[in-house]
Amino acid sequence: MVNSYWVLIMKKTDGQKAHKKSEQIGECDLDKGYVSPVHSFRDLSIKNLHSLIISSRYIQILILLTLTGLFLRIYNLGYNSLWLDEATTYFTSIQSFGEIWQSGISQFSPPLFLWVEHGILILGNSEFILRIIPALLGVLTIPLFYLVGKEFCDRNAGLIAAAACSVSPFLIFYSQEARAYAMLLFFMALATLFFLKALKSDRLIHFVLFGFFSALALWTHYYAIVMIAALVVYALLEWLPKIRSHIHSLKLLSAGIVTFVILSSPLLLFSLQLFITRTGSAPTYGIQGLNLILETFVQMSGFGVNIAVFVMMILFIGGTIQAFRTEVNKGVFLVLLIVLIFGISYLLSFKMPMIPRYLISLSIVFFMGIALSYRLFYSFWRSKAVVYGLIVLLVIISIPTLSGYYSGYSKEDWKGFSTALQQKSMPGDIIISVPGYISQPLDYYYSSTKAQTKEYGATTANDLNMVMTENKNSTKYFIVTGDITAADPNGDAILWIRNNTRLVGTDVTQQIYLFTNS
Repeated sequence: MVNSYWVLIMKKTDGQKAHKKSEQIGECDLDKGYVSPVHSFRDLSIKNLHSLIISSRYIQILILLTLTGLFLRIYNLGYNSLWLDEATTYFTSIQSFGEIWQSGISQFSPPLFLWVEHGILILGNSEFILRIIPALLGVLTIPLFYLVGKEFCDRNAGLIAAAACSVSPFLIFYSQEARAYAMLLFFMALATLFFLKALKSDRLIHFVLFGFFSALALWTHYYAIVMIAALVVYALLEWLPKIRSHIHSLKLLSAGIVTFVILSSPLLLFSLQLFITRTGSAPTYGIQGLNLILETFVQMSGFGVNIAVFVMMILFIGGTIQAFRTEVNKGVFLVLLIVLIFGISYLLSFKMPMIPRYLISLSIVFFMGIALSYRLFYSFWRSKAVVYGLIVLLVIISIPTLSGYYSGYSKEDWKGFSTALQQKSMPGDIIISVPGYISQPLDYYYSSTKAQTKEYGATTANDLNMVMTENKNSTKYFIVTGDITAADPNGDAILWIRNNTRLVGTDVTQQIYLFTNS
């Protein structure tokens, strides 16, 4: 009986020591022990949600970050004119669903975003309406980053990742653009969330949802395939050493891949030939090689503000090192995805036009690495201030870029330019777009019918000579943008403009130039 008593005392003492030790090395808990009553969708109720909002500091901060992200994405949403790609979105989206499919296939662009834009045009065709879907998806991506960070590490990492997403100038910029990049990031964040859940749970539903959202990401933008492939490679490498014990997981992963392939098969069948065609010759624009990698990091860190780039890179490196220290597979996940995605992009940059926005899904990995850096600081200073401090730091370093972004035009001012052209041109004048496809943003704002002018498109010197021959006695205005260097890499059109016209005006952003022959 005495022995039993001492056994109980020893167990109690050991338990107290273990509890003390867990408090010392455990997670930084902003909620002070509050346990969420919501563990699944079945727990969602008014009472439980009220409890969460009142009692959970994580939920309170997440709501604040989401509202901040909402303001930053809605503010001045219709201020900038539509630029070339956004005008292409508009003129493609006003077509029927079948025509959008055909246009997308011919332009190497999946149709999902354009179909959604087609639906929203019921509300109007203003710049605000065209950009509202990317803006709202950008807002919804903020809590998704929290969930991804929480699944990958813990709630603190989730909050920091959500903060990075909320105030990121890179993500805000593409949330205010009528293009598919915000939708691509939204679906890839969902796919990554269920991928991480699947690795932990080995549940079929998580693998199937990973395949489902991966397919939606591909239907949004073809470059999603690179991130999807990197995730699958990571899963295979993690399970390969234990192939026998993880054969069930491999079967479940196969179910996710099959889901993806079935849902994506219409795209995959038509896109392969177009991909071969597009990579058949050297690109005439875009960023190549190591410059692509450097520029992507610069843009994800804050669009060129040196201190922001330095701080974000240091945090990412520190977070990656900490990931290896705490759990090797987390470090492998971050490094492997970065290396694979950048490696593939590096090679493709010499075969097709590559721009950092194509790699927007990489911000999931980048911000998760940054979020994990809190554990490095927390290992030295065990205070909740570490988490709060990193969130505040991310907000502060974004301010210089955002203040400049909201204080002026960040895109070509086709609206102002078209108004000036309307006032300058006379009935019977000839308007020539150089290259020809820039007529899309022009025609969104400028009506040749109303101005009683004629419009032509020209890309080469021969095109320009033909227009001059057909309209010898008319005053001609030539609208030129930097796109001419990509459309006519030989430079013949630029030389022709230089020798046969004179400059009469530019837009306030100095990106649209107006020349005349008179």
